Amino acid sequence: MTEQDSLRVDKYLWFARFFKTRSLATKRANGGRIRINGNKIKKSSDTVRIGDILTFAQGNEIRVIRVLNLGTRRGPAQEAQSLYEDITPNEDTDEATRDKLLAKM
Repeated sequence: MTEQDSLRVDKYLWFARFFKTRSLATKRANGGRIRINGNKIKKSSDTVRIGDILTFAQGNEIRVIRVLNLGTRRGPAQEAQSLYEDITPNEDTDEATRDKLLAKM
């Protein structure tokens, strides 16, 4: 069996435990509220690959993550955390930078 090279964005976000259900992840993706490598996506069927940068709102904050692995299931939290690297700017980031990120959403 070959390792898959891409995965639907809604499925990935659910596997990585950013959203409690896959339908919530699908709704966010279909709403155009997620960016892959800076490009706004319109469909939950758009794919992510290892190395992609995802930007999306989660609660009251903007999350920026790098995809490290695609995963094969929605496993425990420790397994989910191995799927990505959190590169979200620190709280120390100036307001202008944070405002730019929010404006892009």
